[in-house]
Amino acid sequence: MAQKSKVDPHVGRLGYLQALVTEFQETESQDAKEQVLANLANFAYDPSNYQYLRQLQVLDLFLDSLSEENETLVEFAIGGLCNLCPDKANKEYILQTGGIPLIINCLSSPREETVLSAVTTLLYLSPSSPGSHPELSALPVVQCMLRFSLSANTRLRNLAQIFLEDVCTPSQVAEARQGGEHSALGIPLPKA
Repeated sequence: MAQKSKVDPHVGRLGYLQALVTEFQETESQDAKEQVLANLANFAYDPSNYQYLRQLQVLDLFLDSLSEENETLVEFAIGGLCNLCPDKANKEYILQTGGIPLIINCLSSPREETVLSAVTTLLYLSPSSPGSHPELSALPVVQCMLRFSLSANTRLRNLAQIFLEDVCTPSQVAEARQGGEHSALGIPLPKA
């Protein structure tokens, strides 16, 4: 079990979040890192924290954590990004810093929650004008969503269907359907 965070209860919200970021950066314990990242992802759910999280570069911390081998860290990081990206400034930051390929990589996670958060994050990041971020609707992503749309998991199936309808053009979906048996470059369905 990770140690209790050593944060002074009299510090403000920014001080508390700073202490969490510092703990994440300094601890050697994987359990502590997981616990802190989970806490930061939960704080990312509250829009009143967005400014502080940007100031503390938590978006970068989440993006960096997507490349970790520890699947729990990846799950919490993509969950945090998913919580942050409804905000326009956070969305733009993720798009401008090359976050899309890192998020797309999460589609191949064996963890259901990671995949669900990745699909939801990609939906939030999708532009109102088609074509401004073509990697969102690249052929392998569309093939992956087609495969997910056949999933027995209702949440995944519904999110994939929304993605196909809202992010992709009918011609992109048709091309992906013709491109094989939903190979999606070997992206497996997540484990339930």
